[in-house]
Amino acid sequence: MSENKTSNDMWGGRFASGPDAIMEAINASIDFDRKLYAQDIRGSLAHAAMLAKTGIISADDERKIAHGLNTILSEIEAGEFEFSARLEDIHMNVEARLSKLIGPAAGRLHTARSRNDQVAVDFRLWVKEELERIEAALTHLVEAFLVRAEEHAATVMPGFTHLQAAQPVTFGHHLMAYVEMFGRDRSRVRDALERLDECPLGAAALAGTGFPIDRHMTAEALGFREPTRNSIDTVSDRDFALEFLSVAAICGTHLSRMAEEIVIWATPQFGFVNLSDAFATGSSIMPQKKNPDAAELTRAKIGRINGNLVALLTVMKGLPLAYSKDMQEDKEAVFDTAETLDLMLAAMTGMVKDLEVNKAAMKKAAGHGYSTATDLADWLVREAGLPFREAHHVTGKAVALAEERKCALEKLPLADLQTIHSAITDDVYSVLSVANSVKSRTSYGGAAPAEVRKQIRAWRRRLKRGASPVKKS
Repeated sequence: MSENKTSNDMWGGRFASGPDAIMEAINASIDFDRKLYAQDIRGSLAHAAMLAKTGIISADDERKIAHGLNTILSEIEAGEFEFSARLEDIHMNVEARLSKLIGPAAGRLHTARSRNDQVAVDFRLWVKEELERIEAALTHLVEAFLVRAEEHAATVMPGFTHLQAAQPVTFGHHLMAYVEMFGRDRSRVRDALERLDECPLGAAALAGTGFPIDRHMTAEALGFREPTRNSIDTVSDRDFALEFLSVAAICGTHLSRMAEEIVIWATPQFGFVNLSDAFATGSSIMPQKKNPDAAELTRAKIGRINGNLVALLTVMKGLPLAYSKDMQEDKEAVFDTAETLDLMLAAMTGMVKDLEVNKAAMKKAAGHGYSTATDLADWLVREAGLPFREAHHVTGKAVALAEERKCALEKLPLADLQTIHSAITDDVYSVLSVANSVKSRTSYGGAAPAEVRKQIRAWRRRLKRGASPVKKS
């Protein structure tokens, strides 16, 4: 049997001749959907077992089908399987090979099934497995942040707004902000897994089937919570792919923000961190350079992920129900995003673990820009009884005087501060150092080292019991 004739047989008797070469090229998806081979075979094994149990095919045919499918799986994993573009996709490639291996019994496998529900189950299985991998990678990343946050719970650094020094914080507190961000990403992954955990198999082309199939059996066999509930929606739905891309885009954005900070911190102008040689490169012309390439590439790759999300949203936005071939464009976007995000997560985990922190540079920078001015205003409210707006005005005058004298706030003599407001006493100096400023931030979720350590302990408890990161400990 020629390859072209095999393709025609798969389509059915309506087509008298094979596809034109251009049609073949635009129609074929095997170059990328071969990634679904394990899921496709797994789905077919479950379908065949169900067909046999319900009496739709014989037990002997089911045994032949199972043996043939497992043989094909071994061939693919050994690199011995020949994929053909003329057979369009992974489903028809597997079915054609199965026919050669076991003969007529192969033709019974597709009973009560369409490529529409077949690809839906394959793709859901693949996305489900990828989300589980991403959740594990995010957990490793959060654990890396927790280790470094605990190490630097009391390492003073400037906190920024508008990239201007605002108030002193600690490096541990700053890192814990990313723990919260990546924790929400873990939560979104879990939410996405919950929503996609429905089995499409048995919806057939769009209307279900008249055969007495057991959809709950195949759902359970494939590890889904339950079957989908509407056959039209089942083959029309790519929400799970869109949600995967959305989750990846948000997570990738968080990774990009952290990467940007690493790039800034690693500059000589900041000097807060040094990247290990494992995550930096040199210059071909300037021997002194150490470039933060891993961070820069992590920052850049979010563009690919965002582009993939917009691409699939655009594909899906005008499609009528039920299945349209446009939906074949879903897989490359998801596969590329998965590969990109996996790499970004691995790179960031490595960078965080290897970062060398310059505590002295951070502490020095924490005092720049009159970063304890808010502490002076708070002291005036708390100790002198001033309304905050008046305290803000008094503090502004103190900052202006310090700027004029070219000194830090804590270096202004008491007599000069008292000329601004007579209520200021010697006790004010207890809050004007960056170390005391940080220690005073004891509100829940604040920057005080003790509070940072409390949040680290809470996060470790969450991870240990596998709880959702958005739940209170």
